[in-house]
Amino acid sequence: MSSTAAEVLRLLTVRGETLAVAESLTGGLVAAEITAVPGASHAFRGSVTAYATELKRDVLGVDGTLLERRGAVDAQVAGQMAAGVRKVLGADWGIATTGVAGPEPQDGQPVGTVFVAVDGPAGSAFGERDGEKVAALRLNGSRTEIRKESVRSVLALLLQELAGERTGNERAQDTEQNGGT
Repeated sequence: MSSTAAEVLRLLTVRGETLAVAESLTGGLVAAEITAVPGASHAFRGSVTAYATELKRDVLGVDGTLLERRGAVDAQVAGQMAAGVRKVLGADWGIATTGVAGPEPQDGQPVGTVFVAVDGPAGSAFGERDGEKVAALRLNGSRTEIRKESVRSVLALLLQELAGERTGNERAQDTEQNGGT
């Protein structure tokens, strides 16, 4: 269990908000990290492991033309996965992972190419409308290391959005998280 997952769940619970997860390359590891935290059921709605490209389209609502043109390893795909799982599972927040853990390249992308995304509610850190934030990662290491870092990265991105929304000031967020005054 990570302290990031625990903090994400604490913030969501305090706010009365919920989370849903869409995973591809992480294959359920994000959901496992979240559900390892006692009391996760107060904020965690569930997850969709959409490993197959057609599930990204048919279950999560990712644009089929986008998938055909760019493949599943793409920033827009990650954003649409996060928005889709948020909608399908009825959550306030959606997060998603897609990428290439290896051993072979996929969709023309090298091993270690990962996109993680957060989709949040109106009035959140994204502004007055629903919105998403996507981070592009270039990770090194083994398949296992890439997958673990993808889990860490998507939870950190969500925590940044939740904490940034709470403080409205990244510097204050940093000080607060590091025990400063």
